[in-house]
Amino acid sequence: MTAHPVLAHDWLGACRRAAEGLRSVLREHPTSTERVVETGLTGGGGDRTLVIDAEAEQRVMDELQGLYDAGARFTVVAEERGVVDFGDPGVLVVVDPIDGSLNAKRGLPHHALSVAVATGPTMADVVFGFVHDLGPSEEWRAELGGGAFLDDVRIAHPPPERRLPDGRLELLAVESADPRWLARSSDELVRCTRRVRALGTIAVSMCQVATTRVDGMASLWNCRAVDAAAAQLIVRESGGHVAFVGCEDGPLAAPLDLEPRHPVVAARSPESLARLMTLPAA
Repeated sequence: MTAHPVLAHDWLGACRRAAEGLRSVLREHPTSTERVVETGLTGGGGDRTLVIDAEAEQRVMDELQGLYDAGARFTVVAEERGVVDFGDPGVLVVVDPIDGSLNAKRGLPHHALSVAVATGPTMADVVFGFVHDLGPSEEWRAELGGGAFLDDVRIAHPPPERRLPDGRLELLAVESADPRWLARSSDELVRCTRRVRALGTIAVSMCQVATTRVDGMASLWNCRAVDAAAAQLIVRESGGHVAFVGCEDGPLAAPLDLEPRHPVVAARSPESLARLMTLPAA
């Protein structure tokens, strides 16, 4: 597949520099006490903005400004700033500077920069995805038609999903782990899987499906595009399957905006994906 012209710009270099900038922000605010400080503002996604969120997003925006100065044109959809015009409404750059910010502020390992580039308004239009998990310092990335990579090694032959003799998946990652959603989904989870893991970040949890560290992933509440846009391409380019539950126009028709609209599920096989789509969600 021929790369889309928008990929001629150095998105990977910009993302890598932004990830290092995010690492610097966290080094400058090493304790939980420092990381819980709020700016007093509400982000575009509706959450209260932490100082570390704002500073991390500024590092990303600085790199995107550099791409703009080099000739790239796009529109940013960002967790904190909302929609920012860089000259082309048809190319969307979907940014979550810290997916898993609760983990980051509490000092828990998994928290990630997530950046997706799309040539249209839905998940199906994403052509580049980048997730850098700062806990284990792992870089996940993908280009549409170009495969998925973990730390520059192509994810060529991930292991098959593991199932128990009764057909259940061995291990399922769940997100939006509010006790209410877990309770609502508990019976179906028992029927789907032997064990669950909640990492606290949709982007990182989805990436685990790309290498079959988990056999599937399900959000038990509606997710936002900024959390899932990059990782869903990484899963699909690894040969996995993704669906945004309840999209009338198709499993990848979820819009690239800031509203929490649909639960997302990911799996290594179509059969497991279909089973996970039956999980109750808010």
